[in-house]
Amino acid sequence: MANVAVIAHAEKTFGGGLPELRRVLDAEGVRSPIWHEVPKSKKAPKQVRRAIEKGADLILVWGGDGLVRRCIDAVGDAKVDIGILPAGTSNLFATHFGIPRDVHEAVRIALLGDRRRVDAGRFNGERFATMAGAGFDAAMIRGADALKERLGRAAYLYSGARNLRSESFGVTLKVDGTPWYDGPATCVLVGNIGDLFGGVDVFPDASVDDGLLDVAVMTAEGPLQVARTVVRTAVGDPQKSPFVRRTKARKLTAKLDRDVRYELDGGDQKKVRKFTVEVEPAAVTVRVPRAT
Repeated sequence: MANVAVIAHAEKTFGGGLPELRRVLDAEGVRSPIWHEVPKSKKAPKQVRRAIEKGADLILVWGGDGLVRRCIDAVGDAKVDIGILPAGTSNLFATHFGIPRDVHEAVRIALLGDRRRVDAGRFNGERFATMAGAGFDAAMIRGADALKERLGRAAYLYSGARNLRSESFGVTLKVDGTPWYDGPATCVLVGNIGDLFGGVDVFPDASVDDGLLDVAVMTAEGPLQVARTVVRTAVGDPQKSPFVRRTKARKLTAKLDRDVRYELDGGDQKKVRKFTVEVEPAAVTVRVPRAT
């Protein structure tokens, strides 16, 4: 049996909550896990490092994509596995692997599932698991934060509608050292998985273990073009939009003509005027449902 640690966002819940998690772990033979509850995702890295120092080799992450990102970043090169207990709003990373919002099943997958090595992205040196973006998506996520508890995923749709008038910015992009795009943009998005907005498949052919990141730049300007692009992305293939350009990259460098807010895995961050995004192949081991 692995030495199990639990890193739990105390404000997130599903099923019977953390009391049910303790009961399920006990029933599975994990009777004295290393246990750390945090009030915010940003408090998790310190507890992850403490758990590793105590000998944890399997970390169960109870929370959403933001907590998963913080934990994956904090793990670094340590030889530990990550088990995901999806207690967040979107849970894109867990959903990608088919990990259900059922405490019993999620725990069994974390304890007994297959071990899969997956890529991570690095945005200016900081790891992310699902996506990174600058521009419209970051503004949308920032606007949705205060509404997620009340509206769930609908908060993103509501915030997206409110941010249709987001101003474009000038950007110069290089892909693996080669100039790729130079012009106006409303959003620059980098994905490690395909489904980035709770059912919207932005990168249909993305793979989490191909050693590549998927890149898209939205060139739409003005609310009408932005709305057309968002709707086409939501109901069909974004590649068919005249306002979306896509490629794959191991490394992306971006220079912007003004400070623009960015986001990592659904959490809005500060503003940047330049950034570098790189793939880190086979960066972390995640417990996933057993192959059939």
